[in-house]
Amino acid sequence: METFTDRTAAITGAASGIGRALALRLAGDGCHLALADRDAAGLAETAALAGPQIRVTTAELDVADEKAVYGWADQVVADHGAVHLVVNNAGVALSGTVGSLSQDDYRWIMDINFWGVVYGTKAFLPHLEAAGAGHVVNLSSIFGVAAQPLMSGYNASKYAVRGFTESLRQDLELTGSAVSATCVHPGGIRTNIARAARIDDSVAAATGTSAGAAASEFERLLNTSPDKAARTILDGVRRDRRRVLIGPDAWAIDSMVRLLPTTYQRIVTGVMRSRRGR
Repeated sequence: METFTDRTAAITGAASGIGRALALRLAGDGCHLALADRDAAGLAETAALAGPQIRVTTAELDVADEKAVYGWADQVVADHGAVHLVVNNAGVALSGTVGSLSQDDYRWIMDINFWGVVYGTKAFLPHLEAAGAGHVVNLSSIFGVAAQPLMSGYNASKYAVRGFTESLRQDLELTGSAVSATCVHPGGIRTNIARAARIDDSVAAATGTSAGAAASEFERLLNTSPDKAARTILDGVRRDRRRVLIGPDAWAIDSMVRLLPTTYQRIVTGVMRSRRGR
């Protein structure tokens, strides 16, 4: 997709952060928008900011609800006539030791971060094929490249998105599809994800800080703006990139994993231990 003008993009998690930034960037390029999120008020604000020059539809949506996602995909095509770009962006965070997190905690994050991506991809893929050209963008994370302590649920979901999307891209190439796919690995982006994260009490015991302090520390590491992330993602779509890294921290971590594929784990754990001792 070399241009977004007069195309239609469907974006989940569009009420704030990267989803909103993508919507506004695409609106500026003359792309029509189908926006979804659980936050109805934030979604309405994004739609208003997009302006009247393009067609915008909104849907209050839980991406973990398979039936609802498929219904939304059909409604997008009914409202817009076609869809050309799908961005599965909605996601949540979870922190805690493996021993302390419950099975329900893991199901919660996988239902949203992984199954939400699977549903969004499969629901829209036939419509992208019918349009004659299209692109699927799935948001993983730099934590889908490098594992971190206390983040097993988040890591598992984002590694799963990475594997799913890389295989999807190969499927599309093997079958000669007019649709392509890109996996995105953001580093620290200034969004609401830290404030909305589930943080188990085991984090405090492992790090020597409170859950609130741990969230604040995480927020201080969010150095890249959502708008810069959106620009990088859309440039990756135009260039048909297989993988998009966002932010200097993402590039640094990716390089570290390439150079030190197992030793990096000791480095990360060592850094966290040193901070606990301060």
